[in-house]
Amino acid sequence: MKHPYQCLPKEHRRWLSLHEYQSQELLKTYNAPILRGGAASTAEEVKSLVHSLGETLRASQYISLVADMPAGGNAIIKSQVLRGSRKGTMFTSGLKGGVQIVQTAKQAQDVASKMLGHKLQTEKDVDGGTIVNKVYVSELAELIDEWYLAMTIHREAYTPMLVISKAGGYSLEKITRGHPDTLLRYHFSVSEGITPDMISQLSLDLGISSAEAEDLERVVHGLYKIFTEREATHLEINPLARLSDGSFTCVSTDFTFDDAAAKRQKELFNLRDVEQEVPEEVEAEKHGLVYVKMDGNIGNVVNGAGLAMATNDAIGLYGGRSANFLDGGGQATKQTMLQAFAIIMRDARVKTILVNIYGGITNCAMIADSIIGAAEELGPLRVPVVVRLQGTNSSEGLKLLEEANLGLYVEAGFGDAAKKAVELAAATK
Repeated sequence: MKHPYQCLPKEHRRWLSLHEYQSQELLKTYNAPILRGGAASTAEEVKSLVHSLGETLRASQYISLVADMPAGGNAIIKSQVLRGSRKGTMFTSGLKGGVQIVQTAKQAQDVASKMLGHKLQTEKDVDGGTIVNKVYVSELAELIDEWYLAMTIHREAYTPMLVISKAGGYSLEKITRGHPDTLLRYHFSVSEGITPDMISQLSLDLGISSAEAEDLERVVHGLYKIFTEREATHLEINPLARLSDGSFTCVSTDFTFDDAAAKRQKELFNLRDVEQEVPEEVEAEKHGLVYVKMDGNIGNVVNGAGLAMATNDAIGLYGGRSANFLDGGGQATKQTMLQAFAIIMRDARVKTILVNIYGGITNCAMIADSIIGAAEELGPLRVPVVVRLQGTNSSEGLKLLEEANLGLYVEAGFGDAAKKAVELAAATK
């Protein structure tokens, strides 16, 4: 099924992702309504936060994020991880679920001790899970509805877009599959902003009262200011809670920002948590490489994002799976290529390396020299290497590789190279 809004592809683009507690603070700065709460890095801090929220038990309908938890409670504790959903997850401590409802400060302390300092495995983790160093503690909301609200970029129309649904509390993928008719989309321009006409149409489509529309407008305007002033790419509130008094509040958030804005948004980018990012990806970035760790066993060294995506697709076509997406860039140098090989060869999962280079700006002879240099500096190549060089000085590059006698598999065709890499990976123990 086609995605409900064609946003720019996240999987091969670097974004700054904020933790939920950081996004909540940003919403507060822009006068958008949030629940009382705060971040904590120790179990004692969690206890203190819950105590400050009040020990009195309050009935609550906010239970959709936590499986098998009874209604009622005093506070909710959310593990702060940047990858994957927290539903159905498990801590290495044995605690089930990255989000927990607690009833007392003492219980909060006990639960937090099983979260903080322990790994949480989500469906997007390919390296055993993420160590949780912070949790976000907030009061429970007595809500009557959970909505979905997002401000994002429509790829095909090249405009910002507001997306809203009354079927919130679930992932966008589930809303798309189960309640596609509830998704409402509103395009707008940065120059005009959120106009009164847009809010009127939104209110009419949602069937809400004028008071509710006024409160929702406050949330939307807050998102718009963050979106434009902080150069965001995707701002998601899920759920946006409609409370018993008809007002709205932002419960769970997922915010990402354009990496191209790093120099302009220094304060924002200082919030980046590199400890929760994949170490290889962080290291690659230091050398001007774009590296994304995947869950296969074929390591790729490619120049250009388009070629990297095509290489991953070709590997999949022949029944293989990539261990990484690596873009050495259109102006790859010998040093960056050496770093690329070093990162990939340290990955024990990799059974074969596929080098797929199209020499436009990049000199194929330099790539060949880099492969030879990698073998010299990093030691003998521990896995088979398939090389396809095409373009500038490709003949010279292939000749260098042949004379080096490294036991490489050289293929002229794109498909042939991908097929050979899949075959070698399957045969390598």
